[in-house]
Amino acid sequence: MTATGCVFCDIVAGRRPASIVLRDPAAVGFLDARPVFKGHVLVVPPAHVETLGDLPPVDLGPFFGAVQRVARGVEAGLGADGTFVAMNNKVSQSVPHLHAHVVPRRRKDGLRGFFWPRVPYASDEEREELAARLREAIAHA
Repeated sequence: MTATGCVFCDIVAGRRPASIVLRDPAAVGFLDARPVFKGHVLVVPPAHVETLGDLPPVDLGPFFGAVQRVARGVEAGLGADGTFVAMNNKVSQSVPHLHAHVVPRRRKDGLRGFFWPRVPYASDEEREELAARLREAIAHA
């Protein structure tokens, strides 16, 4: 099920370009267009649900399993020290489609609290190179 006008539904359906790093029955992961740090991935359920409360209980385990694989892949594929995994529900949810942020972290990277600076990619090529590294690492996570 998709929602008309939903940016994430359009990405899942292939109607909008994105750097996909994971696609399975439970989730689709793609690079955030406005990353906190390069390699910032958004993980969404393929069916349109707006909030965590709307996700059917049967889908919780598979969805969060995919988030876990992405987090492992971000660390392995980017050499990150860890990840920041976050989810907004309604308040501060910029797109009304459930999504988990998986942000690569490095010691002393400057991220403080919930102020999220944005670090753009230098080029489409840089973004796609990172996406390829993440796809490979997630496939083996």
